[in-house]
Amino acid sequence: MAKKEVRDMDEYLTHLYVHVNEVEHFALFSGITIQQFIRNFTDLSALLLLKHGYDDASFNMHTQLEFIVPEQYNHFIKEFAEGPFELCFMDFEDERKLNMLSPQEQAELLYIAHKKEAIRSPFYHHLQNRFVYLSDEGQKITKIYFRDMEDLNHLVANVFTGLIGEKSKSSAFWRKKNNIVLPRLSAEKVTEHNELFEDGVLMSLFKTDKLNYGIEIRILPENIFPDEVLEDLNLHMAKPSDVLIEV
Repeated sequence: MAKKEVRDMDEYLTHLYVHVNEVEHFALFSGITIQQFIRNFTDLSALLLLKHGYDDASFNMHTQLEFIVPEQYNHFIKEFAEGPFELCFMDFEDERKLNMLSPQEQAELLYIAHKKEAIRSPFYHHLQNRFVYLSDEGQKITKIYFRDMEDLNHLVANVFTGLIGEKSKSSAFWRKKNNIVLPRLSAEKVTEHNELFEDGVLMSLFKTDKLNYGIEIRILPENIFPDEVLEDLNLHMAKPSDVLIEV
């Protein structure tokens, strides 16, 4: 893989750490937020809150756990932003299906929330859940289980595309005038580099010119602590990138 030039730190717009475990169907992230996650998956029917600090959730008698529905997502995001709390949740399709969970399955949910790991596959037939989302109060590391790993590629792509949109708002006047479409990172482009994610990578977004962006990928050493990656940016960014994605 061709080496790329080393840029000044102030040229970068954001950084995202991704480390994927394909076998166990989860990824570790640093630099992703609950706001980005929920806004990316707006079609989720409901969220079962395994560990949280949200006060306005509904209560399920069978599991004695709380949950929220799509109408509450925006308020939930706002509450979290105002006072971050440790957060563990999973999606589910229908509250009636919660009442079908066995004692063993309910115990597994409590274990996931406490240990942030699964005893077995954390995807339940009754719930038809696509995700399990686990993070600490500081969101230094977020662990997400994906039923379909392709959802991971869409999440990464949409996080960067959303950030590009936010960074481009200040220049909206010329964009409207010239009918210019904002660059988008496709899930297909992310998929092309999936094999690198198994080693743990740092993805760094920068603007190449007035219209275009690039994402540098750096493969990180195995002995790093994932929750310290963004704190040690200067160390990692001093090394040339391994891959450049043009957006």
